[in-house]
Amino acid sequence: MRVLLWHVHGAWTTAFVHGEHEYVVPVVPDRGPDGVGIAQTYAWPRGRVAELPPERLREEPFDVVVLQRPHELEHLCEAWTGRRPGRDVPAVYVEHNAPQGRIADMRHPVADRDDLLLVHVTHFNALFWDAGGTRTRVIEHGIVDPGPRYSGELPRAAVVINEARRRARVTGTDLLADFSHAAPLDLFGMDAASVATGNGVRAVDDLPQARLHHEMARRRVYLHPIRWTSLGLSLLEAMHLGMPVVALGTTEVHEAVPAEAGVVSTRVDVLAGALRRLVSDPAEAAERGRAAREAALARYNLARFLSDWDEVLEEVGNR
Repeated sequence: MRVLLWHVHGAWTTAFVHGEHEYVVPVVPDRGPDGVGIAQTYAWPRGRVAELPPERLREEPFDVVVLQRPHELEHLCEAWTGRRPGRDVPAVYVEHNAPQGRIADMRHPVADRDDLLLVHVTHFNALFWDAGGTRTRVIEHGIVDPGPRYSGELPRAAVVINEARRRARVTGTDLLADFSHAAPLDLFGMDAASVATGNGVRAVDDLPQARLHHEMARRRVYLHPIRWTSLGLSLLEAMHLGMPVVALGTTEVHEAVPAEAGVVSTRVDVLAGALRRLVSDPAEAAERGRAAREAALARYNLARFLSDWDEVLEEVGNR
């Protein structure tokens, strides 16, 4: 099938374009948010993805469009392709994010539509978003396996947070100082330097994906302090690397991390204690890391993810 989608989330899109379809991503001259084009820091399969400027999209045939943001649905798709999603071209809307606001107000932007399929990336999202009568499906994440790279040679914890200062309490940035008393932290991600204190929280330069995985795997533990996200892909990548996990037990985390793979809790003191113990015990850390990788490969493997998407694209494209 020929699939149009915007390159919005690097890790998710990287997994998605590993399928057996033909993918088109819009590109604009400055590679801004609405036209990032082909990834520059992620490894995408050669020859399977084409990037086209907006003015070329009207001439192109598409079997299905995959939408990920409200303005793609409401404006961008029709403005750039001349086709109304769900009416003139089959459409899927992927919801990556957990809903915001009061529980009674968590109505999804595509609620009560009969012309498209809403796909959630976690069961937590599906539970909390109110989609009304819109058809929904859950396709859990799939990860391009980076391989078992864990060495744990550095007695430090790795943390991955993009835009840590701006996202603040959402990403648990405010908790890093407390956790740094239990173990030294290396913070990876865009804008990490803006929140690193130097007193137990050290910023690591923003790295391309392959280098990031290598550096993460040198740290003894992966710390996931995120309060409110559907499920951070960096957590699943850390598990694939073979890293033991210490994580806040929020949103979908307790589904993803089995007890043998690390420690999941909503108590900061419990997590700090686990962080301290695992950093000081390389043998236990390695054992839990092996369990984490086994669990991640079983549930979040790329083959299952792509198979699930093949079914959905076939269903929507032939509707």
